[in-house]
Amino acid sequence: MNFPFYIARRYLFSKKSTNAINIISGISVLGVAVATMAMVVTLSVFNGFSDLVASFFTAFDPQLKIVPIEGKTVAADDPRLIKIKTLDEVAVATECVEDQAMAVYHGRQAMIHVKGVEDNFDQLTHINSILYGDGTFELHAADLHYGVPGIQLADQLGMGINYTEPLQIYAPRREGQLDMSDPTDGFVQDELYSPGVVFEVMQAKYDRNYILTSIGFARRIFDQQGMISSLELRLKQGCDFEAVKKNIKEIAGEKYQVMDRYEQQDDTFRIMKIEKLIAYIFLTFILMVACFNIIGSLSMLIIDKKDDVVTLRNLGATDRQITQVFLFEGRIISAIGAIIGILIGLLLCWIQQTFGIISLGSSEGAFVINAYPVSVHPLDIIIIFITVLAVGFLSVWYPVHYFSKRLLS
Repeated sequence: MNFPFYIARRYLFSKKSTNAINIISGISVLGVAVATMAMVVTLSVFNGFSDLVASFFTAFDPQLKIVPIEGKTVAADDPRLIKIKTLDEVAVATECVEDQAMAVYHGRQAMIHVKGVEDNFDQLTHINSILYGDGTFELHAADLHYGVPGIQLADQLGMGINYTEPLQIYAPRREGQLDMSDPTDGFVQDELYSPGVVFEVMQAKYDRNYILTSIGFARRIFDQQGMISSLELRLKQGCDFEAVKKNIKEIAGEKYQVMDRYEQQDDTFRIMKIEKLIAYIFLTFILMVACFNIIGSLSMLIIDKKDDVVTLRNLGATDRQITQVFLFEGRIISAIGAIIGILIGLLLCWIQQTFGIISLGSSEGAFVINAYPVSVHPLDIIIIFITVLAVGFLSVWYPVHYFSKRLLS
């Protein structure tokens, strides 16, 4: 057995001549445990919110989205896109045309994103799971084109779920000279009718700004015949997602950008990652403060064991081994605190996941969910454990060497 570790373990659990040392050692373990527990719970809550947001986007966003790097649109018959659509791993491919326009209903106006999609859009995404109303997901019937708005957009324009009058859509005319005597001549105007449903992604980005319609309508109003702004894909179940994505990137080359769901919402998830990193840094500083208790405990222990040090030297222990005894003492305190903190943190996360003890608000249904979401990621637990050990080890290194030199001189 490692001699310094054996002595350090005996010192930690044995009764000291001064009872205060035992109390301070216990406080040191408790302080590290509380800081560790706070890191586990806080990072798990951030993970929970991130997973919750990802689940919202999943119902609207495709698995893979291919967009041109330069310009808004490209030709739909690009050989690269055709090759991608015909890959064996692709289950559904949908061409999309998307751009900004102005919507007018009963005198109310709003700038919106019109997203024209093909009829198989409900097979591409889980759009049917977020629809509200008595109708069904339809994009057109004969010469009529339907528009499925976000729920906040419908409320903003005073349309309701089943708007009875056509929604007027105005898009800037792409070609031709503007007649200054008739400002409306600079716009292409068309109408959308209600299919009796609206969608709710529970994200303002979509619910307040987007309206889904047929790709034919979007191409006509934006004058993009034969063009697309994106190609959206759903892969077959069981295929290797990362391998297929890599293959599609190779086919797309430098002309197109291939994005998965997280990359499509990169701005949102980047902000959440930054917030999580900042929380981790602040909690690490709190952990460093908690480790000052370990320094106080070791300082008193070194003084208390002054006579034992003489005995150990007489038994043949080197100054380096004696120093390692107290270093191991601090490391054991850090390790015990880390293990206890992680276990308590995991227990609290399980309780919150199972029973939802801490709610988001007092009003039922005021939020998307009633209780704080929690998601424990194994990698976070490993990082926390390493962080606690590293901070604990580093915090005791200088004080132990300083006091040991004075004691052994």
